[in-house]
Amino acid sequence: MESKQTYLSELNAQQQEAVLYNDGPSLVVAGAGSGKTRVLTYKIACLLERGLPPYSILALTFTNKAAREMKSRIAALTDERTAMRLWMGTFHSIFYRILRYESEAIGYPHDFTIYDTSDSKSLIRSILKEMQLDEKVYRPGMIQSRISNAKNALITCHAYVRNETYTDYDAKAHIPFFSEVYSRYQARCFQAGAMDFDELLVQTNILFRDHPDILEKYRQKFLFVLVDEYQDTNFAQHLIVTRLCEAHRRICVVGDDAQSIYSFRGANIDNMLRFKDHYPECRIFKLEQNYRSTQNIVNAANSLINKNKGQIRKTVYSQNEPGSKIGVVPSYSDYEEGYVIASLIGDMRRREQCAFADFAVLYRTNAQSRVIEDALRSRGIAYRVYGSQSFYQRKEVKDIIAYFRTVVNPHDEEALKRIVNFPARGIGETTVGKLMAAAARHQVSAWTVLCAPDATYGVSVNEGTFRKLREFGRMMQGLIDERERLTAVEMAELVVTRSGIATVFFQDRTAEGLNRQENLQEVLKAVAEFCNNRREEGVERVSLADFLVEVSLISDQDQDAGEQVDRVTLMTVHAAKGLEFDHVVVAGMEDNLFPSLMSQDERGIEEERRLFYVAITRARRSCVVTYAKSRFRNGKTGIGVPSRFLDDIDPQFLDMPEVREVPRVPAGGGRQGATAGGYFPHDVREIPGVSRMRSVRTYVSREDEKVQSLCGFSVGETVRHERFGRGEILLLEGGGADARAVIRFEHLGEKSLLLKYARLIKVDS
Repeated sequence: MESKQTYLSELNAQQQEAVLYNDGPSLVVAGAGSGKTRVLTYKIACLLERGLPPYSILALTFTNKAAREMKSRIAALTDERTAMRLWMGTFHSIFYRILRYESEAIGYPHDFTIYDTSDSKSLIRSILKEMQLDEKVYRPGMIQSRISNAKNALITCHAYVRNETYTDYDAKAHIPFFSEVYSRYQARCFQAGAMDFDELLVQTNILFRDHPDILEKYRQKFLFVLVDEYQDTNFAQHLIVTRLCEAHRRICVVGDDAQSIYSFRGANIDNMLRFKDHYPECRIFKLEQNYRSTQNIVNAANSLINKNKGQIRKTVYSQNEPGSKIGVVPSYSDYEEGYVIASLIGDMRRREQCAFADFAVLYRTNAQSRVIEDALRSRGIAYRVYGSQSFYQRKEVKDIIAYFRTVVNPHDEEALKRIVNFPARGIGETTVGKLMAAAARHQVSAWTVLCAPDATYGVSVNEGTFRKLREFGRMMQGLIDERERLTAVEMAELVVTRSGIATVFFQDRTAEGLNRQENLQEVLKAVAEFCNNRREEGVERVSLADFLVEVSLISDQDQDAGEQVDRVTLMTVHAAKGLEFDHVVVAGMEDNLFPSLMSQDERGIEEERRLFYVAITRARRSCVVTYAKSRFRNGKTGIGVPSRFLDDIDPQFLDMPEVREVPRVPAGGGRQGATAGGYFPHDVREIPGVSRMRSVRTYVSREDEKVQSLCGFSVGETVRHERFGRGEILLLEGGGADARAVIRFEHLGEKSLLLKYARLIKVDS
């Protein structure tokens, strides 16, 4: 084993103190980038050196990756066999091992199985079907989420049924049979000898609560307990750890309350903030040196998080180079924002000679990725969507597009199969199989068979199923009949309402449901943008078929030629926790988006502020935040007000120049004191990727088309487009309804637009 002197020399004074104190409970408050994994690893090495057997050390993590990394480091300090004998792993994996050993005490078989999310949801669907409950009301994902939340709070199905507060709430939420679904679900799991992930925590608590002899055995076994990311623990996890340690009190928890961002999963920041209440004698160690980021990034993040009241105060510092300030870059619209981000990345990559893989674009919601993806593709910049699918590959988006495909071409068999029972309308796989078999037998399309299932093609279904097929066919035929009369935008809106997709999505108020709602709105926005672009280019009528061609070309692009491809990373801020990049762009920094409209009380705002803190501290060398002065959300375009969190950062750490152009905020709109558009660099050339427009170039064209002024506009004037932003008129041509302007936009390049549709506004140069 490597000597203590050797590995201690790799630690700073704060880290050494945290590693060497092992005589009682301790709380290690680890600032972002402060080397907490190294402290945990060396602390375990120190315990081993003091003579603790490896099997007496319990180390709990939240991810298998973190456990593997620590085991690997400990193996390097000691040896492989010692590292393997540690009880180190995720909460779920460790408690699974304990429950298998003690299965008899809780009435489960020794070889009980684990239900993953898919298994769990499938069982819930079966129960809903047996109880004849409408899946449009009792959404399987929503039911699964509610059961999970109950279990994480240690509310068993029996306790739930007896609590009038819960059952009254369910009645008001129009799901009065939820408690019965929960009870049946739990009974079925038990009958199957299976537990879901949350049940592992519930059963471990029950085991320790009801069997004090077993609890005492594990107290004697685990002589020292370490917990990583303690700010992310829920009530069930906190209680298990407390029970194990309340006698010997040899516990060390490590975490950063400033990075507690998972309350929607049941995480409770109070477990960390009130740790000293449970262990008054505990020592608190603060790891305050950030090894990751530049001084300006660290100082900006500090000034932000200092506005939170609920926190353990610390002063994080960096001894790295000062670095650039946090750049704040506005755009006229969310559409232009995507192209601004693409320009930032492209220009900085050329100037700094760095790789695309050095960049990450972070956003608050998944739906924001669509316009960013479009802009990166248009610039030929490879990217990957981390922890999620690319926008057009998301299930709900593919479902909506499948409806569009069927309206345009009802004989599209794959699209038809995807939508025939979505939303659920009681047309099962057996019936679909019969349709497909009949189509193959008669060499016609499935749509042809569906339109006459009981006669010509001999599909054997009962009267109830036939009625459902007929109703679906009539609904789809009604949509098909409208496709020539309606525009693509009108057609898309009609499809999502008449099909029932909108109703289903907007009934689900879970986090997953809200994501689906935003993605639905983003699809409609994509159709509207496509039509507007084509109209301004002179295409008078744009059909849904035209849009589908565009989407299919996007979907078929080969962006993932293997892990070695140099790509920009796109992800939500939640998914970015624990990661780091040289250059970070945080998109959509507007009130009601970041912070979220759903988090407006003090506790919610403080978590959103912590989320922004996480976003900033992912950056090593540079961080830029962007916002849009207008954004399409919830079916309409609204004025974007810069996030209040920008006001929380000390201005000396921000590149916050004079206002170039400020849209008026309607009376009563936005937050008091906000200056929509108030953060733009003093010299835009100082912000990576934002460059001033070049002078008007000379066009060579036919003399009868070349004019200096037209429709009130002149060559050389600066104009603003509501989506494309600022531009300079390079050429005017034509006349009347055919009058056009060729405009070089700052971030989108040159576009030729019909003046009657472009709605340009003159601005001062």
